Amino acid sequence: MGLHSKIIGTGSYVPPNKLTNFDLEAMLDTSDEWIQQRSGIITRYWVDAETCTSDLAFEASKIAIEKSGLKTSDIDMIVFATITPDHDFPGCGVFLQRKLGLPGIACLDIRQACSGFIYALAIADNFIKGGTHKNILVVGAEIHSKGMDKTPEGRNISVLFGDGAGACVVSACDVQKPAKDPHVINTFLHADGTYAEELWLPGPGSNLGPDRFSQDLLDRKLHYPEMKGKTVFVHAIKRMCEVLEESINASQYSLDDIDIFLFHQANMRINSKVAEILKLPESKVFNTIQDFGNTTAATIPIGMDVALRDGVLKPGMLVGSAAFGSGFAWASGLWRM
Repeated sequence: MGLHSKIIGTGSYVPPNKLTNFDLEAMLDTSDEWIQQRSGIITRYWVDAETCTSDLAFEASKIAIEKSGLKTSDIDMIVFATITPDHDFPGCGVFLQRKLGLPGIACLDIRQACSGFIYALAIADNFIKGGTHKNILVVGAEIHSKGMDKTPEGRNISVLFGDGAGACVVSACDVQKPAKDPHVINTFLHADGTYAEELWLPGPGSNLGPDRFSQDLLDRKLHYPEMKGKTVFVHAIKRMCEVLEESINASQYSLDDIDIFLFHQANMRINSKVAEILKLPESKVFNTIQDFGNTTAATIPIGMDVALRDGVLKPGMLVGSAAFGSGFAWASGLWRM
């Protein structure tokens, strides 16, 4: 089959500060029951004041590289997915590169939010298939806790998000037996900017007048994310079902052949509805949102690492993945571990 890519090492990291729903009750005028009913979330992790996104990525990346069996110096590219970077520019990739001690290698940052990991995996897969790179570090990392309105006014969003990072090493491989050999089978990527303002961060930005940042922006709380939850919920279910079926239809497999489904972790009700519509056994859908909340680009690589650690995902298994989020952007992928 020629040159392909495969995932050879995974890692994940969350900060030590664990918050239960009960910890948020007084802060956000909410309740454990309200949060669990609407999202399925029980706990999440938030960073301290000094920690930045590339710090989390560094910890997850060290684990992924160690598990891969490679040396750090073997990594020849970083693809970093995040919407909560250390700084507006440069991107997080170069800060992670510096912490890993890898000067000179290519660093690519992408901003596809909840679909970021699958987008990043697709990019790595295609660079490897093109023959220009051999070992690519793919990272999804987010710090949401520093950018949310943690008052009752921002409750509907602030209860949902956590901080964390997931990483994997994607390496070149030669596939002789497609039904057995580990490799990325396919990825499909989509977006529709018609709905860009349904889930977004209005500011700071060049579309806000003469200055990217102003006191007026702060007064209007435009530096906090905004979401029309019902619209996102409906579109997420529709698009995740469609794009997962697109991956299946382009392969030799059926949905029944998938051993484990790693969906983006935005809301337990979304994933349950996708499973219901596609008639997927709940036992095959691996969820982590109850433990970590929505960590955006990090949810799928964190879930993959946890599933491997817990023995739910094993070498040789067929993985189906789908994600949906801001943009709107959505994506799917199939790979064999």
